[in-house]
Amino acid sequence: MKHLIDIENISKEDILNIVNLAKEFKNKTKKSDVIGKTIALMFYENSTRTRCSFEIAGQNLGMNIINFDANSSSLSKGESLKDTIENLYFLGVNAVVIRHNLSGIINNVMRLVKYPIHFINGGDGTHAHPSQALLDFYTMLEKIGSVEGKKITIVGDVTHSRVAKSNIRLLSKFGADIHICAPSYLQLENTQAFDVTYHDNVKEAIKDSNVVMVLRVQNERHEKEGYPDSSEYKRLYEIDTKSLKQYASKDVILMHPGPANRNIEVSSELLDNQLGKTILEQAQNGVFVRMAILNTLLKGGN
Repeated sequence: MKHLIDIENISKEDILNIVNLAKEFKNKTKKSDVIGKTIALMFYENSTRTRCSFEIAGQNLGMNIINFDANSSSLSKGESLKDTIENLYFLGVNAVVIRHNLSGIINNVMRLVKYPIHFINGGDGTHAHPSQALLDFYTMLEKIGSVEGKKITIVGDVTHSRVAKSNIRLLSKFGADIHICAPSYLQLENTQAFDVTYHDNVKEAIKDSNVVMVLRVQNERHEKEGYPDSSEYKRLYEIDTKSLKQYASKDVILMHPGPANRNIEVSSELLDNQLGKTILEQAQNGVFVRMAILNTLLKGGN
């Protein structure tokens, strides 16, 4: 692996190698192979978990971290992203973590850059968020041992969710039984590209589920009018403790990539009880998985 752009182009072997390395970092049985390397965090969208966990991951590995501010950079003067990245490479940057609102931009820029800098997709538009899918997979393995044959239900705005798309692609590689629950206006557009079972009824969707992953409605990405207000969505699709205990598997795992909108897609009391703790563990595991990603990509040099 030289880059981490999407899940489609990662083998099962590479995925398992990252997961196993993350476990070693979590257990403190593995030391950094990338001390002194430099990464630049280029975030053009707001972020808490992804940005902070990549920063902490880099610090834990003994790396140098550059928090790149696009608003105060030469990009504001008209410099292209390609030229910016190539200049960062010659300043000594070994890898860039990019988050952007345009789907596919990282692939496009990577093809133009002429020098061997490593690219990591921190989330591009509605396309992909591979490091989130990897940390979600790691968390599932910790909790349920294997995803093969397990019913994993994703509830929410899958139309705009790069997290959902990356998770579906990863979990499909490992034989999970994937179910999607969303109203018609928030379903996946290219349904033929995904091997999933669709529902528009929450109770039916989460029945006997081993994992329920809840997504927020991404109002900032809606390009057309006509979406129901949050109260209507809450009435039909909110997940709470009662519904989980009544319909899902007795050992169900609740997950959410964050940020969570309390009392809209998931109840506040559910977030704050024991079932909600897994969501915090996802964030914690994100540090170790991103340590594994950085160590894997950069350990061999450029």
